[in-house]
Amino acid sequence: MPEDRSARLAETPLDQAHAVMEQNPEDGNARLQFYERLADSELFLMLGAEAEGGQISPELLETPEGTFVLAFDTEERLAEFSGREIHFAALSGRGLVEMLAGQEIGLGLNLNVAPSEFLLAAEAISWLQETLEAAPDEVEAQVEELLPPKGLPDILLKSLDQKLATAGGLASSAYLVALRYEGGGSGHLLGFVDAEKPAQTALAKAVSEALVFSGIEAGVLDVGFFQASDPVVQSLARVGLKFDLPQPEAPKIYQPEIPGSNPEKPPRLK
Repeated sequence: MPEDRSARLAETPLDQAHAVMEQNPEDGNARLQFYERLADSELFLMLGAEAEGGQISPELLETPEGTFVLAFDTEERLAEFSGREIHFAALSGRGLVEMLAGQEIGLGLNLNVAPSEFLLAAEAISWLQETLEAAPDEVEAQVEELLPPKGLPDILLKSLDQKLATAGGLASSAYLVALRYEGGGSGHLLGFVDAEKPAQTALAKAVSEALVFSGIEAGVLDVGFFQASDPVVQSLARVGLKFDLPQPEAPKIYQPEIPGSNPEKPPRLK
């Protein structure tokens, strides 16, 4: 029996999310989780010609269902599909969706080379782009008490953990707490610590995506931004569920070793 080409390539997060979606066709959350993985993945877009001056010309696939660009979640799958040297552009699924929105062009993902092969129609591209643009409101009401979070579904906590794991350097940490507002009412807050102003929009969108792709109503979670010196941060740390965001490594300074200076590495004669 001939070897399955896709079996030679390692399974990817997109394969896993696609498999769950296919095994649970009536589960809306499984479908949302696949779209979330698609938005977060790095994709390799097949080009018809070499990029020039920041402009790209994707290879187009014409089908009875419409026009599609071709993208793959690994370089190996792109090479497997093309069978030849090919120009490509690497970009996030999120960036590709933004580029295609409004162009009446869909996305052909991993066609013929992976179990996650999928056609995303132009209408679905528009929906996904609108979904990715949404952002939750920042908390404005007066908070009476901060409490430990409770009652939030595990799927949301997992999605938040995955999102924040990719937000390295945008904030030092984040705390999830329950809120009781003055005058009644309650909710939950994800408070970011030491997020620079330019990063706050990206973080708010990441939270929005976690909500949407978990199938949760947007109003279940507010977003706040604080400095480590703010007194409220101590309260957040005391009762909240902490998320540590990866921090970029400090640049390493190369210092050449003088021959003979290390007694464990004596110089060798040529």
